[in-house]
Amino acid sequence: MKKIYVLLLTIFFVNTLYSQQLPQITQYMNNSYAINPAVAGMHDYYQVNTTIRNQWSGIKDGPRTNLISIHGRHSESIGLGGVIYNDITGPTSRIGSAVSYTYRLSLNKNTDLSFALQGGFTQFKIIKDLQTEHINDPLLQGGDIVRTLPDATFGINLNGSNWYFGAALPQLLSSELNLMDDDVAKLYDQYSSDGKLARHIYILGSYIHKINPNTSLEPSLFIKAVEGAPTQIDFGVKSQYRDLVWLGMNYQANNDLSSLAVLFGYNINNRFNIGYSYAFPSPTYSSYYSGSHEFMLSVKLVQ
Repeated sequence: MKKIYVLLLTIFFVNTLYSQQLPQITQYMNNSYAINPAVAGMHDYYQVNTTIRNQWSGIKDGPRTNLISIHGRHSESIGLGGVIYNDITGPTSRIGSAVSYTYRLSLNKNTDLSFALQGGFTQFKIIKDLQTEHINDPLLQGGDIVRTLPDATFGINLNGSNWYFGAALPQLLSSELNLMDDDVAKLYDQYSSDGKLARHIYILGSYIHKINPNTSLEPSLFIKAVEGAPTQIDFGVKSQYRDLVWLGMNYQANNDLSSLAVLFGYNINNRFNIGYSYAFPSPTYSSYYSGSHEFMLSVKLVQ
C-alpha cells in the first residue's frame, strides 16, 4: 500500500475536494458573481473583480486562489459575464474558466427575476513531484496527472432596488475525475469509484439598509452545501460611510479552522473599490497557521 501517497490524498482530497473543490472567498458581498452568475445584469454597468487569497498562512503549500471576473448588463433583459480562476493546494492545482448568459424578467416596477446558465471547463492537476513509498509508483509515471473536464453552473436570482436573494448549482455536471486507483478512491469518496466534482448548492442574499443619508448597513447570508460535508452557513455584515469607506465582519458556522473574519475597504471616485479581509485562526489551530489574507479590487466600467 502506498502509505505516504494515501496520506497525501486523504488529507488533500477529503479536505480540499469536498470543502474546497471551488474557490473560497470571504468578500463575497463585493463579488457575488463569483458565487451566482444570475446576478449579472443586476446593475446597469459592467464591473471587473479580482481576488487574491492566501488561505491558512504559515502552512506550507496552503490553499492559494486567484480569481478575475467581469459581468454586467448587456441589454434591458440580458446580462453577460465570465470568470477565470486558479486554485492551488499542495500538490494539487485547478484552473478553470467559464462564460455565462443571464435572462432577466421584470416582475413589477421594483422586482426582477433572473436565470443564468454558465458553461466552461476545469482542469485538475496532481504534480508528479511527490514522496511515495514506491519510487516507481505507476500512477505517477509519465509526468503530471492532468484531467480537463467540462463544467456548468445554473443560477437563479430575485432582486429589488436594495436587496437580492438567489441560489446557484456549481459543478452541475458532476464530472468524474478518474484520477485514483480503487483503494484510494474508496478512502476519499464513498459515493463514486473514481472521484467526482461534487455538485454544490449555494444560497446567497443581502439587504442594504440606509441608516441615514451617509451610512448604510448591509447584512448578508451565504449557505454552502455539498454531499459528504457539513453545511456551512456564513453570516456577514458590512457598513459603508458616504460611499467612501466600509467595514465588515463575517462569521462562518461549522468551520472549525477559521470561523471569524474582518474586512475593510475604500472606494475611489465611486469607481474603484479596494478591499482586504483577514480570517482569524481558531484557537485550536492558531499554533499551526496565522490566518487567511484576501485582497480584492473591483472596477466599474462606466458606459
